[in-house]
Amino acid sequence: MPGLNLTRAEAIERTATLTVKDYDVTLDLTRSAETFPSTTTVRFSAKEGSSSFIDAVTDKVHRVTLNGVELDPKVVSDGVRIQLPGLAAENVLTVEADALFMNTGEGLHRFVDPVDNEVYLYSQFEVPDSRRMFAVFEQPDQKAVFTFHVTAPDHWDVISNSPTPEPVPAGEGKSTWHFEPTLTMSSYVTALIAGPYQSVRSELTSSDGRTIPLGVFARKSLMEFMDADNVFELTRRGFEFYEEQFGTPYPFPKYDQLFVPEFNAGAMENAGAVTFLESYVFRSKVTDATVERRAITILHELAHMWFGDLVTMRWWNDLWLNESFAEFMSTLAAAENAGYADAWTSFSSMEKGWAYRQDQLPSTHPIKAEITDLEDVLVNFDGITYAKGASVLRQLVAWVGQEKFMAGLRAYFAKHAWSNTELADLMVELEAASGRDLSAWTGKWLETAGVNTFKPAIEVDDDGAITSFSILQSAAPGHPVLRPHRAAVGFYNFAASGADAGRLVRTHRVELDVDGAVTPVSELVGLARPALVLVNDDDLAYAKIRLDPESLATAKEHLKDFKDSLPRTLVAASAWDAARDGETPAREYVELVLASIGHESGSTAVTVLLRQLATALHFYVAPEHQHETAVAAADTLWTLARDAAAGSDAQLQFVKAFALHAQTDVQLDTVQELLEGTESLAGLEIDTDLRWELLTSLVAGARAAQGNIDAELARDNTQNGQLAAATARAAIPTPEGKAGTWESVVVRGEGANAVQRAAITGFGRVWDTSLLQPYVEKYFAAIRGVWAEKSYETASTIITGLYPSQLVAQSTVDATDAFLAGLGSEVPALRRLVVESRDGVVRALKAQAADA
Repeated sequence: MPGLNLTRAEAIERTATLTVKDYDVTLDLTRSAETFPSTTTVRFSAKEGSSSFIDAVTDKVHRVTLNGVELDPKVVSDGVRIQLPGLAAENVLTVEADALFMNTGEGLHRFVDPVDNEVYLYSQFEVPDSRRMFAVFEQPDQKAVFTFHVTAPDHWDVISNSPTPEPVPAGEGKSTWHFEPTLTMSSYVTALIAGPYQSVRSELTSSDGRTIPLGVFARKSLMEFMDADNVFELTRRGFEFYEEQFGTPYPFPKYDQLFVPEFNAGAMENAGAVTFLESYVFRSKVTDATVERRAITILHELAHMWFGDLVTMRWWNDLWLNESFAEFMSTLAAAENAGYADAWTSFSSMEKGWAYRQDQLPSTHPIKAEITDLEDVLVNFDGITYAKGASVLRQLVAWVGQEKFMAGLRAYFAKHAWSNTELADLMVELEAASGRDLSAWTGKWLETAGVNTFKPAIEVDDDGAITSFSILQSAAPGHPVLRPHRAAVGFYNFAASGADAGRLVRTHRVELDVDGAVTPVSELVGLARPALVLVNDDDLAYAKIRLDPESLATAKEHLKDFKDSLPRTLVAASAWDAARDGETPAREYVELVLASIGHESGSTAVTVLLRQLATALHFYVAPEHQHETAVAAADTLWTLARDAAAGSDAQLQFVKAFALHAQTDVQLDTVQELLEGTESLAGLEIDTDLRWELLTSLVAGARAAQGNIDAELARDNTQNGQLAAATARAAIPTPEGKAGTWESVVVRGEGANAVQRAAITGFGRVWDTSLLQPYVEKYFAAIRGVWAEKSYETASTIITGLYPSQLVAQSTVDATDAFLAGLGSEVPALRRLVVESRDGVVRALKAQAADA
């Protein structure tokens, strides 16, 4: 992997040297299962007499012709770059090569469907992988026009950024698709998706009166489960909202959405040809949180057609200009125009929780990060770039006003359409529209790292009237900046009568600017002290919160009694932060969640609480209390499942959580009875995917083995089934089982990216952590080689997924420190992944000490 790197300095130098105009790319996908011929002709201008290079990750380069002169491939190509000496003012370069099909989810990924043995291809180019399909100047500021000619089996469909043309016969069983030139775009948002995909078609009318064809695509064996109507409806609502807010019509000629196998991320914003992970095609019942997540993802990718594709960052240090805006706008669109009234509650639970975790790691960085090379950006697709950035944007909108904010965006798109920008270009337009000087805000929020904490300081008289109220703001050690915030303070009391009697309802609210270490709130002086005070009410600010003692006491007893979901979510998040930070015992958090989660109405909130419950039970509860606490929690989850409404989302979530935590004989008996049908819950269907979760629970509990996995796979010999079987197989709790998984993933590197991820998930599914002890030394002995020899996606999955995080002990920290000392600063991206994993163990040790 190190040989694939590109530095920012090299990119700047190349842009100073040359400007690309257009590409003509010819691909033949019919020759072999391993490689495909790729011929690229690119026209570009350059400083006469200068030299540069073009990126081309190839199996073999056959011919390089520059301005009619043949260059020796053995001299100018190293399999990653092709050197271009003696450039003219105007240049024509042709590269004829063989490129590699990939099974890592990078470049042009090749997949064979086990159901019908059909081949499916899709491209994934962000950050630097269009060079795996054709020769290209691989950097975002080298925008160009791309023309693709693709030869493929004639029963396939071939989709790219331009509308799909009628194919031309190209020999027996083959056809060629000659696409029209694209509009101007960066290479990383070009796309090729090919195979016997099935599709559903529709159309809409854009704000400038054009008819925009729509398509939804999936594999033949999955298409029966595709809810295309829902996808189209969300797309229409997104188009309507974004075109109005941005004042700019949808920029591309069509909009296809393709659900593809073995995808590494949630989705990718290829211009007019967005790809999504296949898990968003629901063959079994899923939680409402998953349905909402699909909706947010659909809206997120659509927002990228403006943020990222129409206007693109100049270099990857402004990646947040793409991701933060898409994250913010997708939630805004979901809440205001797509029927998800609680979208901001879900955002608080999911996205902001992710941001707070990331921002407290040793590797935290400013939203506008310093990106020196491609390895830097690959590890920066994180909670800062996405979730913190979106959180900060929400605060900025609250400060300047939504209409002024959108006016700034309209001016930004009008001025910079089809070009590249930097942060300053956006801030100029926002300042002009809002009438505010945003330079100080930019410096403190976008160019510094760390999360602040709010805590109320309240004094009352003998009658309970507030005599003094201030918000105290603190900063984390190492990141001492105190920032300006737009925030609200909410007072909550128990309703005495009416439909909300006995519920915690908001009785007073003040919105204000918080700045500095102490912000007095004089408006609250003289009011009666409420049952609960919530700083950062409505979640406007990006800040952790702590409750005063009286409010904390109310929350512990009455978390379930909040009328509204958002304040309940904020209070629960505060309790979680305190447990993570080792300020309060983890068992108190476990008790709080189990006492209140049955009353939570938001599916995403339930999902997040259950994830946090699992983390607390496995990592933060003191070792001497872990077994007893975990067993009691599993029993409570089963009670919650039985008490939940028949067929409800809560019932499904509690059953899944119970299966995850079941470990005693009695609990595993219940899991087995559910699987076999001798135990049932009204409204709960034990469908295909739930069967796999129940079986994996039994495997991890030593109640099922390889034969049971094989039998289940015979029932479900699909891609989903094979991945579930890989997880279950890796969960077999024997030394031999763990050794087999380690050999397959780390030593032999078997299986595609998705299979390896599934196996890694199962490897860590243990009740007896001694099974993992032998792999601490093996892990640190292997990972430098993994990083050097494998692609980024494969390497990072192994390095983060197999880190011995379950072994919460000082010895794990010591082993990590010894590795890091030997690594030094030689490989910064690898170092960051390991340092982040180490932090999880250090945090767990602190939390366990607080729970002892």
